[in-house]
Amino acid sequence: MPMSETEMMLKGYGLTTAEFFYGMPDYVHVLNSYVWQDYDIAPDHPKLFQFVEFWQRELDGPLHSVRFTHRKMIAPGEWRNVTGEFTLH
Repeated sequence: MPMSETEMMLKGYGLTTAEFFYGMPDYVHVLNSYVWQDYDIAPDHPKLFQFVEFWQRELDGPLHSVRFTHRKMIAPGEWRNVTGEFTLH
């Protein structure tokens, strides 16, 4: 059973966004872009590299470059144990 997004974030996954620039197969001087997002683990980024390998193996457009960023959605310092709550009005 796949993990939920919350479970993945608690296990250290973060949102990775990558922009792929690739050459068009029929027009060698034209670059196009493709945006990819998935939850991945930094600094190894196994899902990102798996997708790059898939691209190189299965798709015709040769990769020119890949630009990516990674953001952990939940960091250890952001968790607090709340023991009480005050309501005004």
